[in-house]
Amino acid sequence: MPTNTTDTSKRAIYQGDSGAVEVQKSGGTVWLRQEQFPLFDIENSHTEETHASQTPAGPYSNFIVYVDESGDHGMQTVDANYPVFALAFCVFYKGHYSEKIVPALQKFKFNHFGHDLVVLHEHEIRKEKGSFKFNNKQHKREFLDGLTSIIEASNFILISAVIDKRQLKDKHGVGSNPYHLALGFCVETLYELMLEKNQADALTHIVVECRGDKEDKDLELEFRRVCDASDKLGKRLPFDIIFASKQTNSAGLQLADLVARPVGLSVIRPEQPNRAFDVLKKKFFCSGGRKQVGNGFENWGLKVYPPLESEKPR
Repeated sequence: MPTNTTDTSKRAIYQGDSGAVEVQKSGGTVWLRQEQFPLFDIENSHTEETHASQTPAGPYSNFIVYVDESGDHGMQTVDANYPVFALAFCVFYKGHYSEKIVPALQKFKFNHFGHDLVVLHEHEIRKEKGSFKFNNKQHKREFLDGLTSIIEASNFILISAVIDKRQLKDKHGVGSNPYHLALGFCVETLYELMLEKNQADALTHIVVECRGDKEDKDLELEFRRVCDASDKLGKRLPFDIIFASKQTNSAGLQLADLVARPVGLSVIRPEQPNRAFDVLKKKFFCSGGRKQVGNGFENWGLKVYPPLESEKPR
């Protein structure tokens, strides 16, 4: 509701206990609007956790989702060494993302490259290509340890789907699309998370990397179909998809790129040591909430098709 005031200024910004308030004069009325995220107010971890689950102050949810995949979505040929398609949704509370994660990743780049324009790509790091030609094994180890520490300290929630392309091909043929199948799993699980976080009535943006004109159009069509007519939930889901250029220097997209492959490897070779996945286990959306981090994520925050024998139906 508008609030009358004798203030004669046309526009001003005040910093109050609850955040920045914008004052705009329209005729004889001044509108007071609380900012969803105060620009220079650093939240502590307890405040972050409290604010993350509060009803949003505006039309947008308190969360942002960055997506990346690992593996080829094509079905004509299947790589025997990596026969899966893995999709990872990294869900960030915007306050934590903007105040902690983005600065940490920029500082990491300054430390290792002298500037922050390098875009981190898991494949290039693993193959030591481009900017990631390390001086020696020690240099590479320090680099990877630094990245792991950022991921470990980042309070994001992970939702992922891994599709066994061999079994999908046997059951549904080469015309099936593992990306679309994984997308449906992840989007519906994301909605369950937004319900838990009191964000279901606000718009949440899902950011994906461009893959090609045809692929992007097909993906957007499938995304709209999933959101408009969710078979499981029976309602339109409050999500919007954003396509980002591969050159976009987005901290969220870069972290998602680092996450997807370890998740896929955990399904292909579950007995093989996987340090990255050991860290990611504590990030998954799980059945027991924060008190059960690292447990109860199978067939919850992590969907595998076909389901693993150890997974229980929800």
